Amino acid sequence: MTPEVLAIIMFLSTLVLLLFGFPVAFTLAGSALIFAFIGDALEIFNFRMLGFFPQRIFGTMTNEALVAVPLFIFMGIMLEKTKIAAGLLQSIGELFGSTKGGLGIGVVIVGMLLAASTGIVGATVVTMGMLSLPSMMKAGYDQKIATGTICAAGTLGQIIPPSIVLVLLATILQGANEEAAMLVGNLDPEPVTAIDLFAGAILPGLMLVVLFIIFIFFYARFNPLSCPPVETNRSRKEIYIEAAKSVIPPITLIVLVLSLIHI
Repeated sequence: MTPEVLAIIMFLSTLVLLLFGFPVAFTLAGSALIFAFIGDALEIFNFRMLGFFPQRIFGTMTNEALVAVPLFIFMGIMLEKTKIAAGLLQSIGELFGSTKGGLGIGVVIVGMLLAASTGIVGATVVTMGMLSLPSMMKAGYDQKIATGTICAAGTLGQIIPPSIVLVLLATILQGANEEAAMLVGNLDPEPVTAIDLFAGAILPGLMLVVLFIIFIFFYARFNPLSCPPVETNRSRKEIYIEAAKSVIPPITLIVLVLSLIHI
């Protein structure tokens, strides 16, 4: 058996265990150790290499860029517990809800703001699902377009900065950049930072938001029964004021985070 085949089997086994609902931490660690023993028995892996593992963990723990990961999670929890996300969804939904597909467009915009605030895909999807799916079902939206809109808006957390994925990718690319520079004889390469990835990802992220909105707009025009307008008793002035109040906190949070990262 070759190392490549063993790696594929380990990956598939880990995936199956995760699908059965086993805890992620124990599944990843247990699968790695079990297949390390198997690889050592098959003489395709040296079990002594696990002795370098503590040094690698220490290097990860001392990486200052990875401090952003728990802080992003903390931001997402704060947005949920303080009801800022719920108020944002309600006000934006009322702002666009009077038109066909307006509630879906509001969900995309709220998903964009939550993605930039939390930087996590899972947290955004769960939050959007709990807050917007009942409202969309109550308004008479088709189940397919409602769930598809929520999932699509939730994935924006990967690309719209600030994003945890981009922060982690920056740390990986930094090492790859240094290795590539050494191969060509450059001993002082330009560092790859999270700011570089943020600058490169913001335009594609906004383009994705625009494409989602265009799709929902035309889908509602050709399928009006699946994306009906939402009636509201409040005046447009009240809705505008409430929407402005709801948008200010997450936008302020995004600006502060990006400013501090730049500093």
